[in-house]
Amino acid sequence: MNARELEQLIEQQLPGAKATVRGDDGVHFEAVVVSDAFAGKSLLQQHRLVYAALGGRMEREEIHALSLKTHTPDVWRQQQSRATDDSNP
Repeated sequence: MNARELEQLIEQQLPGAKATVRGDDGVHFEAVVVSDAFAGKSLLQQHRLVYAALGGRMEREEIHALSLKTHTPDVWRQQQSRATDDSNP
């Protein structure tokens, strides 16, 4: 599995989500997932939604490691705005 396939899988299983995945070796990945589905959910619940979208690929070791960051669109926009503000002295 490559990073693009993982992005597509997450986005298909979490409608409206935007996933950005990095990983060059096919088994170790870093993902940022932004979805309205995360609203009102704990971080653990958000991560469980993403793992469920993977359909058992972690258990079958098709994905060995996944570093995961999840955000609602509002939180994502706030973080991006802060990052932009921090880069403009």
